[in-house]
Parts: sequence; C-alpha cells; structure tokens
Amino acid sequence: MIEQSIKIEPIIATDNKGIVIDIRGLYKSFGAHNDVLKGVDITVDKGENLVILGKSGSGKSVTIKCVVGLVAADKGEIKVFGTDITALDYKQLNAIRIRIGFLFQNAALYDSMTVRQNLAFPLKRHSKNLSSKQEEEAIKEALDNVGLGEAIDKMPAELSGGMRKRIGLARTLILKPEIILYDEPTTGLDTITSREISELILAIQKKNKTSSIIITHDMACAKLTADRIVILKDGIIEAEGSYEELEKSDNDWVRSFFI
Repeated sequence: MIEQSIKIEPIIATDNKGIVIDIRGLYKSFGAHNDVLKGVDITVDKGENLVILGKSGSGKSVTIKCVVGLVAADKGEIKVFGTDITALDYKQLNAIRIRIGFLFQNAALYDSMTVRQNLAFPLKRHSKNLSSKQEEEAIKEALDNVGLGEAIDKMPAELSGGMRKRIGLARTLILKPEIILYDEPTTGLDTITSREISELILAIQKKNKTSSIIITHDMACAKLTADRIVILKDGIIEAEGSYEELEKSDNDWVRSFFI
C-alpha cells in the first residue's frame, strides 16, 4: 500500500465540462511503409482515467505524444480543452502544454541534478515570479504528495526505480496540471511497487479531478486505474469499454489481454 505520509492536495481544474481531449481521424506514419496510426478517434472526459492497451508498436505512446505536440500528426484533429492543437503556433502550444503533465516511461530525471533541482527546473521555466521561499514550499509539497520528502537532496542514481517514478510524478504535479499523460508508469517495477504507483495514480485522480491517459502493458495497473479502456490494433481502435466488459469480450484477440 502507499505510505501514510502521501497526501494529494487539490488542483484547480479547468472550468470546461465534458470532454477535455477529443481526437478525431488521427493518422501518423514514420516513413513510406510504417503507418502507425490509421484514423484513431479517442475522447477523454473531465476527471476520467482512460487506459490505452495494445501490442508493442501499435501506436499507444505516439498517440499521447501527438496530444502534447511532441510528435506532429500527419492528419486529423486533436482538441485539448476545446482547442485544436494541430493549428497552434509554438507559443500557443506551450500555453496548452503548461496545463498538461507528462510522466515519461523512464521518469526523465536529469542525472546531474539533485531531486530538489529536478523539481525546481519546471518552476524556474514556467513560474518565474516565484520567490525562493515559494519555490521551496512548492518542491516540498510535491515531494510530500508522493511520500518522498526525505529524498529532496538525493541524486537520481541513489533512488530505486519506484522512487524515480515517484519523483518524476512529483515533478509532473508541481505545475498543477489538469491533464496527466502516463507512458508505461509501472514498467520495470516489482509487483508491490507497481501497485503503489497505480494506487498513487488513482489517488491523484480522485483528489485532484485530473483527466488522464495511461499507456500500459500492466493489466493489474489497467484494472485498478481505468474508468475506460481502448485497445489499439494495427493503428486502429479494435475495442473499447470497461475492464470487466472487455474481459468478457467475444473477440478472442481482445480477451487475450486479460488472460
């Protein structure tokens, strides 16, 4: 279970109601013969955890990278908070990105920086008017939220895989995002630590009303965190529903994920 010291402070969410991410007809290829996404339609409701499943190479991570503009879509519409990000310039896109947290598969910490410096980095970039005291309070709050206040002066190399994931999540939370995109949040972790990360994802959603897309191969994570699941196959959506609905699917290929 998650340590008792973890606390999640409420985040002020967008005033928008209903759909916060609306993807329509998304296509993406890498080279002439590598079509990854072939007309994907996905929506995420405010406050919803959507899990995307699929075999390796099915386009799961590419999808969420398109949502934040890390990968440019070839065709299609990607509305975030009602704005089509495919039509935005760099400055406009960054204004949307500030409202979105992205937890990379490897936590993407800077190895040459302490935990404190890693968390200060996004604050210095996006919250330049903070005083030193306010910055320190924000860092400590983010670390307390993931139960790792004592790690503030450690280097990433001194942390376990699960701790690195938590620090990466703390850095994601420090800007108080309304949407969080998780790319394989439990990959490489033992069963107990994986469950702790999954429980933390669920706690963040419930306390902060965040909307999330979770890319995972971990069915235990999917079962615990998902309000809804979509399954990608060969660049298109093969199935959609709750964990329980898909587990009982008549489609043998879909059901194979749940065995």
